[in-house]
Amino acid sequence: MPARSEVSYFGAGPAPLPHPVVQAGARAFVNYEDSGLSLAEISHRSPMATKILADTKDALVSLLDIPDNYELLFMHGGGSGEFSAVVFNLVAVWVEKRRRAAEKELGDDQEAILQRVRKELREELRLDYLVTGSWSLKASQEAARLLEPLESRIVNVATDARQDGKFGAIPPEHDWNLTPTKSAFVYYCDNETVDGVEFPSFPKSLESKAGEEERLVVADMSSNFLSRQVDVNKHAVIFGGAQKNIGITDVTLVIVRKDLLTTVPPASFLHAVGVWSPPVVLSWPVIAKNNSLYNTMPIFSIWIAGEVMRGLLSTHGNAKLAGQEALSNAKAETIYRILDANPDIYQPVNHKDVRSRMNICFRVKDSETEKEFLAGAEKRFLQGLKGHRSVGGIRASNYNAVPMENVQKLAEYMADFAQRKR
Repeated sequence: MPARSEVSYFGAGPAPLPHPVVQAGARAFVNYEDSGLSLAEISHRSPMATKILADTKDALVSLLDIPDNYELLFMHGGGSGEFSAVVFNLVAVWVEKRRRAAEKELGDDQEAILQRVRKELREELRLDYLVTGSWSLKASQEAARLLEPLESRIVNVATDARQDGKFGAIPPEHDWNLTPTKSAFVYYCDNETVDGVEFPSFPKSLESKAGEEERLVVADMSSNFLSRQVDVNKHAVIFGGAQKNIGITDVTLVIVRKDLLTTVPPASFLHAVGVWSPPVVLSWPVIAKNNSLYNTMPIFSIWIAGEVMRGLLSTHGNAKLAGQEALSNAKAETIYRILDANPDIYQPVNHKDVRSRMNICFRVKDSETEKEFLAGAEKRFLQGLKGHRSVGGIRASNYNAVPMENVQKLAEYMADFAQRKR
């Protein structure tokens, strides 16, 4: 049986945790701060739990320099749950903006307001999706499913990056078909875990321009969260599941602009115009009002996330995520350098301009050689390298907790394997 220090794990999620966090978590799971209780046993409404929530929020605010006009929520459901939450909450925001505008012009004539908003909803509501991989595709499909009773064209796929049915590139922005009159929101997945595609930077066409109505930009950052600097101000909503770069499963982080939490129509009005109100566990205003404790949150998982964040702050000091970004880039380059040096053996599946730093996806020569590559890697305790079941191949996930030492072990194996196969 190998020791933990002998295993280099490159799984796509759940992902490795920093070793000090694993050790601290083991102690906390047995007896947290000499309380005689496991951290998994304490009440989510206890002072101890309240402090853990506050400390974790503070760490994230410090890491990302989150402005005061944003709220941080801890939720259930993972990224997939937020596919639905985004639609429920932001369509409600769109409806409320239209209701307020109609009320300003029509006064107290509630029937006239209702009819006007109902008509605008069916004729003008659009949701823009940038489909650049498997997860953004799933998000767009969930939106279409939820809004199917209204009108199929409400969901506008502004770009679909598939070529011959496969993802691996991001079309140039001038080819995107964004809704010209501003949609309810624009959704993109910053890093596609399955397909190894990452936006190199924030899209210029989504930047707010003076004198124009803003676009509400939503980013799924589940698999590259805390791996590089992010300008939170450019987003209305950022969300991410914890189980890759933040911690363990069962926690979803949502960063949402506070004004969106108060732009909420009465549920009766939403229903009257033909839109469902958010289920309470997906309602951002409800979760915010209850300090993320509307129902029982996994305090142990939130504490783990806080430990990971505090570890990043301790490691990188004042550099914060700039320090982690430099390290992430260096680790990714170490592997890509081997891939590019051996094109007869390895074939990256994505375009060079949008290669993911987090999920490095490639194929090996042929199917038999690929099996041999995986078997050889296992013998060296290089684990978690098999690609997603939907696409196959190899996927080396280079999350924050994967140390450079382990990346170098993988690179050495890849170089040795390529040499032997010539």
